[in-house]
Amino acid sequence: MAIGRNSTNVTNAIQFPVVGFAAPTGGTYSACVSMSASLSILPTLEADLDRFECALHNSVKTDLDFLTDVAQHLIAAGGKRVRPGFAIACAASTSNVPQPASDKVIMGGVAVELVHQGSLYHDDVMDEATTRRSVESVNTRWGNMVAILSGDYLLGRASEIASDLGTDVSRILARTISRLCEGQIRELESTYVADRTEDDYLLSIEGKTASLLEAACRIGALASGQNEQTVETLGQFGLSYGMAFQIVDDILDLTSTAEEAGKPTGNDLLEGNYTLPVLRELTGPRGGELRALLTKGISADERDQARELIRSGTGLQESLAEARRWADLAAASLEPLPQNPGAQALRAASDDLLARVNAV
Repeated sequence: MAIGRNSTNVTNAIQFPVVGFAAPTGGTYSACVSMSASLSILPTLEADLDRFECALHNSVKTDLDFLTDVAQHLIAAGGKRVRPGFAIACAASTSNVPQPASDKVIMGGVAVELVHQGSLYHDDVMDEATTRRSVESVNTRWGNMVAILSGDYLLGRASEIASDLGTDVSRILARTISRLCEGQIRELESTYVADRTEDDYLLSIEGKTASLLEAACRIGALASGQNEQTVETLGQFGLSYGMAFQIVDDILDLTSTAEEAGKPTGNDLLEGNYTLPVLRELTGPRGGELRALLTKGISADERDQARELIRSGTGLQESLAEARRWADLAAASLEPLPQNPGAQALRAASDDLLARVNAV
C-alpha cells in the first residue's frame, strides 16, 4: 500500500510555513475548535490552531482515498484540541513577546493529537461504541478491523512526525504510547474487581489520560528550544493537570446526567471500571451493600442504585479532595514561570480546573 504522506513530506511541512497547507473543505477551523477561554488568553492561539488544524488533516492524507477518509473521520468531527493547545501555550511560556508558534511546535501538537485520535479508534472497538463526537464511530461505520488498522496507522504517522522533530521528542512520544497501553491494561485487569487498589487506579489514569497531557507540554517546550528544567516543570504541570481532570471526570460519571455531561454517564459501573469514588465508598460503612450490587451482570437499575448509594456516602468528597490536591500541584508547578501570555494562559487553565473541582 503506497502512502502519499511519507516522512519526506513531514520534513517539508516543518521547513515551510504551515499556513501554506491547503485547508480541507470548509476553510479554517475557528468555528469547530472549542478551546477553553483560559488558554485563549494567549493572543496567537486561535491563528496557531487554524494552522494546526490544516496540518493535522494533511498529515493523514494518503494515496489511498479510503484510508484518508477513515483516518480523517474523527478529525473532521472536531474536538476541543486541548493537547495541541497546551503544547502551543507551553511553547510560549518563556517568551515575553507573543509570536506565532513555530512550525516544529505545530507539528509536535499534530503528533500528540494523532496519538490521541488513534487511541480513540481503539477505545471505541473495546467499548463497542456506536458514536463519538456526535458522529458514527469508525468501528460502527466500517467495522472493527478497519478501526484497529486505522488507529494503528494514526499511531504510526505520529511516530513518523516525532522522529523528524528529534530524538527527544520521538522518545517522549514512544514512551507515551507505551504508557497509554499500560494504563489500559491495568484497567482491563481490574475489570469487576471490587478489591482494586487506589494505587492501581491512579497508575491507570496516569497512563491513560495524564501521560498524553504531560507529553503535549514536554513536546511543546522541547520544540520551542526551552531548557531541561523548564521542560521538566511543564511536564509536571501536564501530568498533575491530567490526573485532576480524570478524577473529576470519573466523579461526574457518577453524579451527572447524560444531558449535563454531554455524553452517556454511569457506564463505568456497567463496564466494571471501579474508579476512585467507588473504591473509597467500598471501604466505607455501606461498602458491603455496594459490593453486592457490583457484579458482572449488573443491570441498569442496579447501576442506578449503586450511584445513589455512592452519592449518599463520603467517597465523592474524599475523591474531590484528591482531585483538588492534584490541581494544586498543577498550579504550584507553574510558579517558576515568568508573567507572560503563555504562562498566564496555563495559569488560567489551572484556575479553571480548580473552579471545576469546586463546582462539583
